[in-house]
Amino acid sequence: MHDCRFQIRANHPSGAVHETIFGYSRAVRVGNDIYISGTCAPPNYAESDADQQASAALKLIEQAIIDAGGRMFNVVRTVVYLRDIEDAEAVARVHLSWFATIRPATTVVQVPSLQRPWQKVAIEAYAKL
Repeated sequence: MHDCRFQIRANHPSGAVHETIFGYSRAVRVGNDIYISGTCAPPNYAESDADQQASAALKLIEQAIIDAGGRMFNVVRTVVYLRDIEDAEAVARVHLSWFATIRPATTVVQVPSLQRPWQKVAIEAYAKL
């Protein structure tokens, strides 16, 4: 068990308005660990399918990990939240395109809703440097 009091902590906000409303950062790095908040596609994807939203979310996750000093190959775990489990196959193809060789531990769950009615998928990621 690591004691965070003796590790350097750095918040890496993305500037999204909800970060100030909820009091969170897109990414937090503690030592060699990077934690990425649940990430959805931006509003310009409101009319997009779940796979397109997943791709957009993963691009935001990639940028957050880079900003925190990592790379996508450092991802060790993802959690995918789907509003409709019927989208699992399409989102899985997108996830595979990003992580085919990395193969992080992954959990996929269906949730009754996400923050906005048009959001179909949210993804969390954890990276270890």
